[in-house]
Amino acid sequence: MEEKILIVDDEEVIRHVLFRRLLQEGYSCTTANHGKEALSLYYKDNFSLIISDIKMPEMTGIELLQKVKAIDPKMKMIMVTAYPEIDLAVNAMKLGAYDFIIKPADLDLIVMSVKKALESKRLEEEIEAYHNRLEEMVEERTAKLQQAYRYLKKSHLDSVKVLAEAIDAKDPYTRGHSDRVKRMSLGLAKQMGFTEEKLENLEYGALLHDIGKIGIKDEILQKQGPLNETEYQYIQEHPLIGVKIVEGVEFFKEKIPMIRHHHEYYDGNGYPDGLTGEAIPLEARIISLPDAFDAMTSVRPHRGVMPLSQVLEELERCKGKQFDPKIVDIFLREKIYKL
Repeated sequence: MEEKILIVDDEEVIRHVLFRRLLQEGYSCTTANHGKEALSLYYKDNFSLIISDIKMPEMTGIELLQKVKAIDPKMKMIMVTAYPEIDLAVNAMKLGAYDFIIKPADLDLIVMSVKKALESKRLEEEIEAYHNRLEEMVEERTAKLQQAYRYLKKSHLDSVKVLAEAIDAKDPYTRGHSDRVKRMSLGLAKQMGFTEEKLENLEYGALLHDIGKIGIKDEILQKQGPLNETEYQYIQEHPLIGVKIVEGVEFFKEKIPMIRHHHEYYDGNGYPDGLTGEAIPLEARIISLPDAFDAMTSVRPHRGVMPLSQVLEELERCKGKQFDPKIVDIFLREKIYKL
């Protein structure tokens, strides 16, 4: 690209001398009598460099510098000044001038300063272009990684859903149970301000909460009528069986507390560890309520479906006993059971 230089000076002789010398160096030059004219030319054309006197009528070189830098902070400007104006030149450097040259100016010195300024400008542009390309590459790579991560998450979730369906298939009376528990658990968690990461973790935990039932005999799960004490003890083993199934898989590590503790009671009368209150992991406290609600509203071999009003009364009655009172309040107030 052709490098254009704008020469600004109220002395015609200086403008002419600079114009001719820089023309010899292969630069395209335009001249202006003062800062106001220079600014007008600057608006209309694309200059690589401005060489400006400091003391000029209409608009000084300092004022021109300030206005140009306000528009383009990267613009290179070389200030030319008489020796008595050295303080002004120092001020110009503080305002962003690339260099200043004292009159009477040595033309070779001016040419050297111009070359250095333009080389500096080229380097800055190359660095900026490199950074921009680097940012584009990072963005492209990040987008690809995010796409791969979303695909991986979907694959994990699809696999877990298949596993959950396999769990539910063990008991024909609870078909779709894990998915309903997941849906209501997420509804509760959103009302409680869970982050996206915590919601995702809860989604997996809710789908997998009954995975241990894979290890329970079908004749117990599908028994027509109430369970005896021994059979109920077998059922109570499913949280621990679930932990055994997933504990060797790193991906499931954060889901283990939900699988192990979703049958703990707020008052400590649950299983397998008899935890109380907030010692029970919050996610497990959340899952336990939709888990119980769905059990009560589903057909069982030994009973029919409980009326919704009766189920809601039961949840209210069990506040502070089986369930965390705050979670019950949210569940009822927000009608999470309708999700």
